[in-house]
Amino acid sequence: MSNLNNYEGTFVIDPTHSEIGFTARHAMVTKVRGSFTEFSGTASSEENLNNAQVNVEIDVNSADTRNADRDGHLKTGDFFEVEKFPKITFTSTEVTAKDDETLVVTGDLTIKDVTKSVTIDFEFNGEAVDPFGNTRVGFEGQTTINRKDFGLNFNAGLETGGVLVSEKIALNFDISAIKQ
Repeated sequence: MSNLNNYEGTFVIDPTHSEIGFTARHAMVTKVRGSFTEFSGTASSEENLNNAQVNVEIDVNSADTRNADRDGHLKTGDFFEVEKFPKITFTSTEVTAKDDETLVVTGDLTIKDVTKSVTIDFEFNGEAVDPFGNTRVGFEGQTTINRKDFGLNFNAGLETGGVLVSEKIALNFDISAIKQ
């Protein structure tokens, strides 16, 4: 594989070949998975990751858990309050290569009106030239956040103890980006 420090230029996320997903534990016994279907983003860097920058914007209204009632509830004031806060944003503050196959991206994640620093390790899946002559790179990453840190406070207690929705939410990123 190529050394991540050798990549320079600007790359644009291809949303049709990428996924930004989330997983929450439900009723303490199962996982509910969802994704955001509308998002955009760029990554740029000079040689040796100098001035590297990653920016992502997610349309919260595109949350899809394969259940219309649940998706509707996520958009209310109990969770995302999409009318007032329609976007989730991420802006990197530091990008480094842990090794030849791992990019460590730290940045400011803003959900609703709360911004917190998060760090995501991205595994480099390689580079390919697609049939249209585009140079593509692929990365996969995952991190866990506490949704209450971002003002997503709704919950309900269960008769058996525990809660309806976990506070810890896994965020999953499967990204294909095209060099500009």
